[in-house]
Parts: sequence; structure tokens; C-alpha cells
Amino acid sequence: MSDCGTGCGDGTGGPMSEGRELVEFVLQAHDGAISKTPIPNGGLDTKCQGCGEAFTLVNFVGQCPKCQGVHAVSPPRCEDQANIQYAGDDFKIA
Repeated sequence: MSDCGTGCGDGTGGPMSEGRELVEFVLQAHDGAISKTPIPNGGLDTKCQGCGEAFTLVNFVGQCPKCQGVHAVSPPRCEDQANIQYAGDDFKIA
């Protein structure tokens, strides 16, 4: 079981997870509040890990404007675009 250090350790990964596990963790952390929180300093410029489209990840969870691919970064790792994780081509936000 992972624990992000803030009492949210419910077995759904943690802030150092990768891929879909990290995306699911951030979506669920603190009842979904983290996912909608803006990333400091205006976000992270990146390229979609699905289709290659350039975009800025503004919140801790976001979607590619071209293919709607879901990407996330955890707050402790949000200083570097290399930490952005991709949920996979088949992952959709409900």
C-alpha cells in the first residue's frame, strides 16, 4: 500500500507511481480536488505521449487538446515535465 504522506494511502498507488497508476492516483487524491488544482507557474509545456501534439498541462490532470489523451503529474514532482505520466490510449475521464 502506498501513502502520499497526507493520509490518502488507500492502495491506489502514490505520487511516485508511473503511467496509468499515477493518473488514477492523482484523480482520486483528496476526493479529486488535486486533479483540478493548477500547477504552479502556469503549468508544464509538454507533448502528448499518445499523439505527439504539443500542449500545456495546466492542472495536475489534463487532456491533450487533439486526442484527449489523459496526462497527470503529482504535486511533489511538478517541477519537471519529464515527470508527466500518460494513462494510455484507452483511458478516458468519465
